[in-house]
Amino acid sequence: MRDIGGELEAAIMNCLWAATSPLSVRELREQLATNRRSAYNTVQTVVENLCRKDLVTRERDGRAFRYQATMSRAEHSAALMATALAGGDDTDAVFLRFVDRISSDDVDALRKALRKAKRAKH
Repeated sequence: MRDIGGELEAAIMNCLWAATSPLSVRELREQLATNRRSAYNTVQTVVENLCRKDLVTRERDGRAFRYQATMSRAEHSAALMATALAGGDDTDAVFLRFVDRISSDDVDALRKALRKAKRAKH
């Protein structure tokens, strides 16, 4: 799983995750204009880089392309967490360090998710 690199990549992914349908470079640029001014070619280059990272797919729409995220924000976050977990040599220690770093509300949410996953597997 490739991580989302720079600030512009993250901003583009946020636009795509929020969208209800695929977006063109022009539409992405318009949405990004509320926070930043990016050249059309810059947005196009970055979204193509996201395609190469398999974070975004594209479909032809006339002479242009429309882009969409390959997975939801939640799926992407879960994949990053799984990659990070796989990178550790002591799973128990990784989980303990993780739980130490998150809020008590997040610990409760994790417990709830674990119970739900356990029920789904049975």
